[in-house]
Amino acid sequence: MPTVLTESATADITAGGQPATYAHTAAGPIKFYGGAAPSSEHEYRGVLVSMRAITSHHHATARRNGPRSVGAILVAALAGLLVLVAAAGPAHAAEAAPEKGKPWLGAALEWGEDTAAGFSDRLGASPAVFGHDITIPYRESERNDIDGFLQQAAVKGAHALLTVKPSVPLDQLGTAEAEALATQVRDLTAGFKGQLLIRFAPDMNASWVAWGQQPATYRQAFQAVSAAFKKYDGGRAAMVWAPYVGKDYPFDRNRKAPEPGRDGFSLLDTNGDGTWNGSDSAYAPYYPGDDAVDWVGLTAYHDDTAGGGAVNTTPRAGELQEMLTASGGENFYGTYSEGRKKPFLLQTAAFYSPAAGGAPEADIKAGWWDQVVTTATSPGFAGTALVVWDERTSTRDTGVASINWLLTGNPYVAKAALDRLKASPMVTGPVTDVASGSTYVRANTLSGAAAWTVAAAMAILLVALWQVPRRISAATAWSYQDPSTRDSRVDLLRGRAIVFVVVNHLGMASLFQLLTQEAVGFVSGAELFVLFSGLVVGMVYGPKAREDFGRVVDLTSRRAAKLYLTALAVLVGVFLLSLLPFFNVQALTTFVDQGTGGAGHAGAGRTYDLYSGMSSLFQFPVPPQVLPAILLLQFGPWQFNVMGLYVVLLLASPLILAALNRGKAVWVLAATLALYAVGAVTRFRILPSQFEDSFPLLVWQVLFVLGLVAGYYRRSIIAWLATHTWVVAACTAAAFALAFLSWGNPYLANNYDVRLALMPDALYRPMYDSLFGRTYLAPGRLINVLVLVVAAYAFLSAYWKPVQRALGWFLIPLGRATLYVFIMHVVLIAVVANIPALQQQSILLNTAAYAVVLGLLWVMVRTRFLFRIIPT
Repeated sequence: MPTVLTESATADITAGGQPATYAHTAAGPIKFYGGAAPSSEHEYRGVLVSMRAITSHHHATARRNGPRSVGAILVAALAGLLVLVAAAGPAHAAEAAPEKGKPWLGAALEWGEDTAAGFSDRLGASPAVFGHDITIPYRESERNDIDGFLQQAAVKGAHALLTVKPSVPLDQLGTAEAEALATQVRDLTAGFKGQLLIRFAPDMNASWVAWGQQPATYRQAFQAVSAAFKKYDGGRAAMVWAPYVGKDYPFDRNRKAPEPGRDGFSLLDTNGDGTWNGSDSAYAPYYPGDDAVDWVGLTAYHDDTAGGGAVNTTPRAGELQEMLTASGGENFYGTYSEGRKKPFLLQTAAFYSPAAGGAPEADIKAGWWDQVVTTATSPGFAGTALVVWDERTSTRDTGVASINWLLTGNPYVAKAALDRLKASPMVTGPVTDVASGSTYVRANTLSGAAAWTVAAAMAILLVALWQVPRRISAATAWSYQDPSTRDSRVDLLRGRAIVFVVVNHLGMASLFQLLTQEAVGFVSGAELFVLFSGLVVGMVYGPKAREDFGRVVDLTSRRAAKLYLTALAVLVGVFLLSLLPFFNVQALTTFVDQGTGGAGHAGAGRTYDLYSGMSSLFQFPVPPQVLPAILLLQFGPWQFNVMGLYVVLLLASPLILAALNRGKAVWVLAATLALYAVGAVTRFRILPSQFEDSFPLLVWQVLFVLGLVAGYYRRSIIAWLATHTWVVAACTAAAFALAFLSWGNPYLANNYDVRLALMPDALYRPMYDSLFGRTYLAPGRLINVLVLVVAAYAFLSAYWKPVQRALGWFLIPLGRATLYVFIMHVVLIAVVANIPALQQQSILLNTAAYAVVLGLLWVMVRTRFLFRIIPT
C-alpha cells in the first residue's frame, strides 16, 4: 500500500500553547508543533526516528516479497524525501487561516515603546499574529521600523498583519503606487516565514480618517492594491477589508464625502431615499468585491464616548454580538463572513481614560475581553479567524485626556485575560517556525553596565558643575551680573520653553525631539510655559500691586481681554482656512489619539474633529448652541488651547496679588495645593472649554500660582537660596536623577533616540502613569518641574556668560516675546502641513525644516514683524 503524506491541524492545543500538526504516513503520525515543520533539534530527531521506522518497515517487506518490493522501497524513499522537504520548507506553508472555532490571538502594539517579547511577558502568552502600520506611498524612513517588527514577529513564530494607511488622497493611489507598495513589501518580507495579512485603509466608512466616506475612490484604491499584491507577491498576502462598526454611522460627515447630487452619493444612499443617514448601510458602499477581498474584518471597540467627552463604562451584556450582527444597517458577520465564506478578523479594545472617573479599569477591560473571547469562539461566529487587541497607547502624554487601551498595563487585568484565554480554544503562538536567535534586542537600547555607566557619567558631571566655580578662579567671571531690573535668566528659560512647545507641536520626526521630548526629565514645554507665565505676572505686576492695586486690576483685565480676543481670532481664522479646498489645515483642526510608534502619531488610530459642528454656523437660523461654544473656546486648534487657561488665570491673578500684598503667602500656597489635590482626585471640570481636556483648570492653576508667588518674592527667594546652598544642591541632584529615570521611558522619538533599559516595561508603564502622568500633573511631574527650574536657574547664575554666548543670542529674544511666538507658530504649523516633502518623515530633512522654522521665528521677533497687531 503506498504511503500517503497529508497535513491537518488537530483539534487540541498543546501544553505549550501551540497548535499541533500531524504528518500521516503508513507508519503512523509524525507530530509537528506550531503548525509547521519541526524547528528544534529534539523534534527533528523525532522525524528521523519516524523515517527510520518507515524505512525498516519497507525493508522487511522487501525481504519477504523479493523484487516486487522495489516499488515499495522507492515509495518509502520518496516519503522520507517529502518529510525532509516539509522540515526545510517555509513556515508560511501552514494554514492561511486557523481551524474554525479556534481563532488566532493577535496584538497591535505601540512599537516605539513596546516589544513583542514585552507584551508576551506581560500577558503570559505569545500572540499568533502581530500588527504594524505602513504607509502608502511607502516611505523609506519606515524600513527600520518594519524590519524590526518582522524580526520580532519571526522570533515569536507569529504571522504579520500590516495595516496600510494612505498618506495622500485616495484618488492619487493608482496602479503605480499600489505596485510600488507591493514590491516594497515583497522585498521587506522576503525572509519572513509567516503569513502576511494586508489591511488596507481600515475604518473607511468613518469620518475621522482622511480616506473616510469616499466609497468610489476607496473601492478603486483597494482593488488596485489587491491586484498589485496578487501580481507581485504571488498570492502569499491576504487582503483584509475592515470597516469600523456602524453603530453611530454616518458619524460626523467627512468633508470629502460626496454631496447629494454629486457622483458617488448614490453609493452612500443605499436605500435610495435621497438622504444619507443612519438608515443607510454602513458597509455595503465600501465593499471592493469578492475578487479583491480575502478576509473581512471589523473594528469594534467598547467605547461609549461617541466621539465626545471621555466616559468609562462597563460593557453591556451582548454588546459585541450586537455590533457584529445588528449595527450599521446590516448583519456584518452574517453578510460578509458567513455569506461570502471569508475568514473574519476582529480588531478590538476597551476604552479607559484614567482622567475620566467612572467604572474601574479592571471591570471594563476584563469584562470586555471575556465578551470578546466568548463571542469569537462561539459556534455562531465560528468563522472568526483572528482577534487583534489594539494595545497602542503612549506613556508620553502630549496634552490631551489620555486614553489607555492596554490589556496588559494592569497586572490584574493581564492575569484575568490570561486565565480566560487558557480556558478558551483561542490559538496562541508560535504558529510558524521560530526564527533563529533567542530574542529580539531593540536598537538604541542600553542595558546593564552600559546604562549605569551613563548614571556614573551624570554623577561626575554633577560634581564637576558644582565644584568648578569654587575651584577655578577664572570661572567666577562667568556668573550672572545684570544691573537691570529684567532678569535675562528667566527670559532664556522662557525661550527654551517656547522652543520645546514649537518643536513638539509641529510634530515632525527630527533630531530636535531628542532634546525636547522629556529629555531633561518628566517635563514638557507646556509645564514650563505655564509656570513662567505666572512668574512673569508676579515679577511685573507684583511691585505695581503694592503701589496702585486698581491699576493692576485694569492692566491684567486689559491683557486678559486682548488674549481672549486673540484666541477667538485664531479659532475663527483656522476655521475659515479650513474652508479653502486647496489648503490643508488638518493638523490644526483635528487631533489624533496618542501614537508614538514607528508609524508616527497617526498610529494610535482615531482622529477627532476639533471643529465638529462649527460648520452649522452657516445655517439659518444658526443653532443656538454654536455661538456659546465659540465664545467658550470649545473649538480651536489643540496646539493653542492653553491660551484659554492663561486667560482665566490672568483674570484671577489680581486676587492672588492682593493676598500676597497682605502677607497671606502661606494661605495662597495652601489654597493652590488644596485645589490641585481636589482636581487631581475628582477630575472635576469647571468650564466646558476645550483647554479643560488638556489643562484641567483646578490642577494646572498650581503651576501658574507657584510661579506667580515665586515672581512676587523673587529677590527674597534668591537671597535665601544663596545662603542655603544645600537646597540648590538637593534640587540639582534630584533634577539629574529624574532626567536619568526619564531616559528609561520605552518611548523612542526616532531611530537616533537612545533608551536606557532601567526596568522592565511592565513596571515602567504603571510607574510613569501614577507618578509622572501629564494631563493631571501627577506629583512626580510637579516636583520634577520645580526642581528642574531651581537647578537650571542656579546653573545659569554660575555659568551665565558661556551660556549667553552660546545660546542667549537666540533664546533670549524668543523668551521676551513668547506670546508672539506662540501665536505665530500656529501659522507655521499650517504652512508645514502643506509642504509634501515634510510629510515623508525624513529625519534629516525635517531637522533642517525645524532649523528654518525656528530661525524664521527669531528673525520675525528681531524685526518686530507685526508687533503692532499681534500681542507679545
